[in-house]
Amino acid sequence: MLHILDARTGETLTAAPARRALTRVEAHTQRFDATALRVLLVADVLIRALEVGGTPAWPVLAGEEQVAELRAGAAALGIRPFEDRHDVGPELAEAQLLHVTSRDDRATDGIRLDVAPVDFAGSASGLGDIDPNTLRLALLTHPRSEPVRLTPAALAEAGDTLTHWRRSVAVWAGQPSRPVPDAVRRDLRAAWEDDLDVPAVLDVLRRVETLDGLRDGARFETYAYADRILGLELTRDIGTLA
Repeated sequence: MLHILDARTGETLTAAPARRALTRVEAHTQRFDATALRVLLVADVLIRALEVGGTPAWPVLAGEEQVAELRAGAAALGIRPFEDRHDVGPELAEAQLLHVTSRDDRATDGIRLDVAPVDFAGSASGLGDIDPNTLRLALLTHPRSEPVRLTPAALAEAGDTLTHWRRSVAVWAGQPSRPVPDAVRRDLRAAWEDDLDVPAVLDVLRRVETLDGLRDGARFETYAYADRILGLELTRDIGTLA
């Protein structure tokens, strides 16, 4: 069961106490910048985690400025579309509510997940020059409570990791499929269900890559399973290697 830290109360709470009940995830942004994209990315991962756990999620955007630019940037990052808060009908307004906000925003009702800022030296338009999946991984590498500095070195490291993992997954896909080991599945779920600890999910993948005695088919299934949360298109290169 997914537990998250409520920034408003400081308590750890169950994200969706009424399991399988519609849960509204409302992302709050002020303008189009790297921090706003990180807010939407955290909301996207939260929605994925809820859905993997069997809880339907409803993404809503409470954007103040540059909403069109933000939607375009989010789509490039593989973030699912969000409905506009102004279009929310009264029949759905009573759904379970989770807010995802930047630290300088203060939603007053519902559980609040705070997202630390992103330091990006370039302009917001320069984000479009970065490979979207590389940017996604660079942001996911850090806990959401920690600020992120998008340096050329950090982006290069994320890009190298992503390329390496995709090639490995493509090779493993050529071997007979094997189920995700129960212990590995438990470790993955324990990670993302502990306040969306995505860096811990990535650590599990690093360990699985070199785990002694594990069949390559099981490595493939593990990476594909984790990618339901990560959204990094880790299986994209299957069938492309010579």
